[in-house]
Amino acid sequence: MALDFDVVELPETDHPTEGETAPDFTRPLVGEEYWADTSLDELTDEGPVALVFYTMDGAFPATYVWNEIRDRGWGEDVGSDVTVVGISISTPYEHRDFLAEREMSYRLFSDPGAEVAAQYDLAHDLDGMTGVTEHRPAVFLLDEDRTVEYAWVASEWPDFPDYDEVESHVTSL
Repeated sequence: MALDFDVVELPETDHPTEGETAPDFTRPLVGEEYWADTSLDELTDEGPVALVFYTMDGAFPATYVWNEIRDRGWGEDVGSDVTVVGISISTPYEHRDFLAEREMSYRLFSDPGAEVAAQYDLAHDLDGMTGVTEHRPAVFLLDEDRTVEYAWVASEWPDFPDYDEVESHVTSL
């Protein structure tokens, strides 16, 4: 089958791994009705967090990832004690529209400068677009101390997590 896109192998990354403490950050956290600057620490203080790095809103990988998470009910039906949040380069306005279009009740961090992606060593420069960086797809499951309990990071673009594997870890947090 011919693909309408090129598969790109991504370079090695020094992202947080299991047993390490995930970096804290503060960014606008967008929900269905409003957004406010929120730190990752504030979320983990409330319990475990699934932090999902993804490409910009509207790109097919973002749609695919969030449809899968929504349809599986992560943080709602499955692993209801886990707060599921996303993070991408999209603005709060784009996040608000994306949440409405996907009919999702999740919240999404806005990181348009990809500074958080750089902290996690997940910044990916887009080919042929000078100065445009997006987030490499990744999933981190964090406990209340921001300790990484599970990590998956894409090794190529596009690449998607093994949702069954992630889900088994979500339900065990």
